[in-house]
Amino acid sequence: MGEKRPLIFISNDDGYQAKGINELIKYIGDMGELVVMAPNRSRSGKSSAITANHPVRYGLVEQSDNVKIYWCDGTPVDCVKLAKTTVLERKPDLLIAGINHGDNAGINAIYSGTIGAVMEGCLNGIPSIGYSVDNHSADAEFGHCSDAIRRIAQKVLDKGLPDGVCLNVNFPAEGELKGIKVCRQSSGVWENEWVKQTHPRGYDYYWLTGEFVEKEPDNKESDRWAFRNGYAAVTPITVDFTAYDMIDKIKSWNL
Repeated sequence: MGEKRPLIFISNDDGYQAKGINELIKYIGDMGELVVMAPNRSRSGKSSAITANHPVRYGLVEQSDNVKIYWCDGTPVDCVKLAKTTVLERKPDLLIAGINHGDNAGINAIYSGTIGAVMEGCLNGIPSIGYSVDNHSADAEFGHCSDAIRRIAQKVLDKGLPDGVCLNVNFPAEGELKGIKVCRQSSGVWENEWVKQTHPRGYDYYWLTGEFVEKEPDNKESDRWAFRNGYAAVTPITVDFTAYDMIDKIKSWNL
């Protein structure tokens, strides 16, 4: 008998109906056996949230010889956890989350449900990649990303990733890519994050909005600079939050 084809698990935080995840399925459909479990509606901004206070359900959307697609009414991390328990017959060779509508560069990765799914795969010892494009439109363009998506995915299948390390990949909104650039996470903060409104019944409420302020817009080593300048930005990230350079300093405090 021949070797099994790579098993690739796919999820996102925009929902299984989103254009990004469906384009991703087309781009990598010939690279292995695909199992998809994604939220039944947008769960953007859910980070690594899990559902603990009520049951979670899933169901089959469609299947072919090579692809099975399931919906889940939980978070992106729920999708990874539930698929592992239910629909995956073996450990995936690769986990891909995306293609996200909107970038996940810099601190956006902290909030992202797409990157939450990537982190969950990484925690389970699965080589994991998150793909995002700098366009929030429901009809965003993704075709310019296809070759780089395949190239990066194949490299990870061939070479693997170290334990605890995953990839956060961000693409420009459109246009031919200048190349693939390995970067570090950019530095910046969100400001003016809430818009206050007054309800007709007299009480105040708030809409989340915000302006991203870059602290180093000209740093050519950062992910945000890379995709703003036409490159696919590949940032290795880790599930280990430890600030190792601070350990000895804090020990010196004699706590």
